[in-house]
Amino acid sequence: MTAHWYPNDEVLKGSNIYKMMLKNKLDSYQNLWNWSVQNKSNFWEQTIANLDINFIRKFDSVLEISDGVENASWLKGSKFNIIDSCFQRDEDAIALVYQNEKGGLHQVTQLELERYVNRISNSLKENGLLPGDRIAIDMPMTYEAVAIYLAAIKAGCPVVTIADSFTSNEIKVRLKITRPKLIFTQDFIYRAGKTLPLYDKVIKANASMAVVVKGGSSECSLRQGDMFFEDFLSEKDEFETVILGPEDMITVLFSSGTTGEPKAIPWTNTVPIKCASDGYYHHNIQENDVVCWPTNLGWMMGPWLIFAGLINKASIALYYGAPMGEGFGEFVQNARVTMLGVVPSIVRHWKNTGTMDSFDWNSIKCFSSTGEASNPDEMEYLMRLGNNKPVIEYCGGTEIGGGYVTSTVVQPNIASTFTSQALGGEFVLLNDEGNETDRGEMFIIPPVLGLSQSLLNRDHHEVYFEGNPSFKGQVLRRHGDQLERLPNGYYKAQGRADDAMNLGGIKVSSIQIEEVVNLLDFVKESAAIAVSPPKGGPGQLFVYIVSKDNEIDQDEKLKTVRNIIRERLNPLFKAEGLIEIEALPRTASGKVMRRKLRDMLQQ
Repeated sequence: MTAHWYPNDEVLKGSNIYKMMLKNKLDSYQNLWNWSVQNKSNFWEQTIANLDINFIRKFDSVLEISDGVENASWLKGSKFNIIDSCFQRDEDAIALVYQNEKGGLHQVTQLELERYVNRISNSLKENGLLPGDRIAIDMPMTYEAVAIYLAAIKAGCPVVTIADSFTSNEIKVRLKITRPKLIFTQDFIYRAGKTLPLYDKVIKANASMAVVVKGGSSECSLRQGDMFFEDFLSEKDEFETVILGPEDMITVLFSSGTTGEPKAIPWTNTVPIKCASDGYYHHNIQENDVVCWPTNLGWMMGPWLIFAGLINKASIALYYGAPMGEGFGEFVQNARVTMLGVVPSIVRHWKNTGTMDSFDWNSIKCFSSTGEASNPDEMEYLMRLGNNKPVIEYCGGTEIGGGYVTSTVVQPNIASTFTSQALGGEFVLLNDEGNETDRGEMFIIPPVLGLSQSLLNRDHHEVYFEGNPSFKGQVLRRHGDQLERLPNGYYKAQGRADDAMNLGGIKVSSIQIEEVVNLLDFVKESAAIAVSPPKGGPGQLFVYIVSKDNEIDQDEKLKTVRNIIRERLNPLFKAEGLIEIEALPRTASGKVMRRKLRDMLQQ
């Protein structure tokens, strides 16, 4: 495979990775990675110093595994609140830039953001919320959403994050699991010329008290007991941070597994250090950079963007509209974005339409791609949009707090491949017999800072550890991804080994889709699979059904399946095809053999 980008001397010696190599007298990136996993305590202690993490009481030890690697103790004895590490620049430094689809560019200084955050923290306290009480956020990624998120954690209130694209049913499920005392939402979402109701979905989900941000000029009547954000907001702009321990919960995010109900994954006070570390080393985020990633707080890249940006003393760039059109391209240009994150399906649209071809994106130092498998042709096109800049392929998970396999700016960049296991972490690829292989299922070798150690609604050990093989006497942690290690030592994504899939960058389980499809009168049973296109790229959804009714036209059945998936789960999920089958293939124990169904479709 031929590299598409090589680091020059200026990029190499100006990188955060190179500084770490010099500090530890290491002469290659590979030696740095080896050192980072062989000396985890030393690596993470130096990383914490590099990131200027602010402690009220410093840790007694970086890592203790006396209770086993499943229950590793990080930064034991420390006292801090990670939000304090997000405000360590000059007061007039630009912390955030934002723009809606029809407006101009707005800049927010660190002092302005901090005072706004303090007002919201005071508002929570004045409305009776105590440290430990959960609040929820179901909003687009706006200035207000970022400030509310920071303010709640600063006040000691864990944040339940919910994607604004979810249906009322999906919102209801997440609220039932977490039971927040208050939910922040927006009246309407204004995107791509459409006005989409959001507050109405929150009401239908039977949410508790809602605080509603006005997104535009549309009229909105509130339910009794709810209030507008402007009436909720305190005038007091000073607030004393609530100090936490390292294992205190700050956020609850959701990730689909192989059962219908999503896993509720707590992020502790230490997980943002993993986010910031990946941003510092692998994305090379430096002070005064501008980081943009079209995302949402309901997905891990929302909180990741906040922590990777602010802790690294960079600005966060938020565009309120859809990232498909010229408005977004102009925003990236005018905001002088230096690191732009994408989901591959967005890049496919840009390439097919040529929408971004006329903009000057030369300020970009690197791109990053995550959420689904990418296509080399599209990633090469993306590199050209920035005048030949590398794409940091980045793959991880909500329960990891960042990536386990990624790229760097100090290695040659080959489109749609990962160059390295993430610094400070290690994994192994195993085949079905549990032997090491160059193409197989990925198992993490704990401990790694950022890994979850509990679930709110599941047995953590059962989900991630039970039944796993061991490797050279080491405990392994299940994740579900399949990878291929290439002859040059790089890696390529090979989809999921379990029943989960990525659709448009959103992780969802097969069973979640099958549960709603099975509600249809003509469906006896179903199986949902995702198949990658021949040239690579994001998974496409196909649904197999055993039909009760052969009188209904096939096209009508597909239309009905698409409608119920859109209405009950997510309007972004689209079934590419519907295949009728006499019986679903099953194992002796009765489990549907989705891998066989994928193979049948790809033959």
